[in-house]
Amino acid sequence: MPKVTLVIPSYWSRPRPEVWRPGDAVYDHPTPLDAEGTLLRTLESLNVLARRDFEVVVLAVPTAAEIAPAVEARVGAIVRRAAATLDLPLHTFGPSHLERLRRFLEGAGMGRLNDLISLRGYANVRNLCVLVPHLRGRDAAVLIDDDEVFEDPAFLDKALEVLGRRIDGTPVYAVAGYYRQPDGGFLVPEPTEAWARAWGQIERMNAAFEAFIGRPPRYKVTPFAFGGNLVLHRELFTRVPFDPGVRRGEDIDYVINARIFGFKVFLDRTLAVRHLPPPKTHPAWRRLREDVLRFVYEREKIRGQTDRPGTVRVRAEDFDPYPGAFLKDDLELKAERAARALAEAYRREGDPEGAREALRTLELMRAALEDPGDPFDDLVRLQRRWAGLMEALAHPELRRGLAPVLSWA
Repeated sequence: MPKVTLVIPSYWSRPRPEVWRPGDAVYDHPTPLDAEGTLLRTLESLNVLARRDFEVVVLAVPTAAEIAPAVEARVGAIVRRAAATLDLPLHTFGPSHLERLRRFLEGAGMGRLNDLISLRGYANVRNLCVLVPHLRGRDAAVLIDDDEVFEDPAFLDKALEVLGRRIDGTPVYAVAGYYRQPDGGFLVPEPTEAWARAWGQIERMNAAFEAFIGRPPRYKVTPFAFGGNLVLHRELFTRVPFDPGVRRGEDIDYVINARIFGFKVFLDRTLAVRHLPPPKTHPAWRRLREDVLRFVYEREKIRGQTDRPGTVRVRAEDFDPYPGAFLKDDLELKAERAARALAEAYRREGDPEGAREALRTLELMRAALEDPGDPFDDLVRLQRRWAGLMEALAHPELRRGLAPVLSWA
């Protein structure tokens, strides 16, 4: 049986009422340090799982460097509390472990690769979600978020059932599950706000969920994935990284990256976790902005493809209905309609600053379009460096030296 690490990133912010300062990392709903949070609930739900031959690593992710020690201590305390009721190996990986790992790589002559390991930004955190299992010599990484609970005793058996095998001749190195919403279904509630309807993201997402989750067969090659319910085999995660150039939606972006390097992600319509997220803490204009800019980036990644060894050309249509609908020529029109409708809503609410920020999204979009860089070339270079790092970290002698670095190894 494959050796498995289940990895849970846990995001924490400054205490209330401040929570966030300019310059802090932006996440959907980090837990304020003075709040109870959802991590313990997630860990306790592991008792539901019938299979017990796996370990758990919780990543302690601060939104700012100055709260890193407090976040690591807080997460460590929650993990120790959960360990008292779980017959499982539970560990914490936080900023102090990251610093020790960086110093180790520097001493091993690999300091030039230290920029690949970071606890800031969704994609970097996901890369650590697979790097830590790799350091542990695991065959598979199961990525879960800390606002979910397990309800299916057979979850892990399902997650690993076809991993590393073939479906219709195609190797399966990534299996995506899905979220059961608080109401028990898999569809996201349709928005009522005019700006959100103009943007159309939820409608396209639900169309994709209906097509891929709502209908047989059990396994399908999927254009989307949920980062909080994703199973990756070492044959994939040692070769293809999450791309830190994308601002959010790193999970769906990973599906694009994997496809570019010749790997397909399969969705299992029976692999579900319950998603119980707290309210989002950032304003609507910020969430729209992050989405607009990430779709601009991903579209340019696809448009900028050139023939490179080991890559496969992909098209926006390969990712229909979502995210493909936002990777085509009408992206600017969608963004324009949504931002202007959102600005008008802010004006009606007497919030001129919110209106300005909504319209500034269009300015930032135009700037990104005028100077998009070369996301495809950046990805190709990132992939080479990532594969080199993972190959080096697989060396037995290096692994032995890493044991004291992790402290819990």
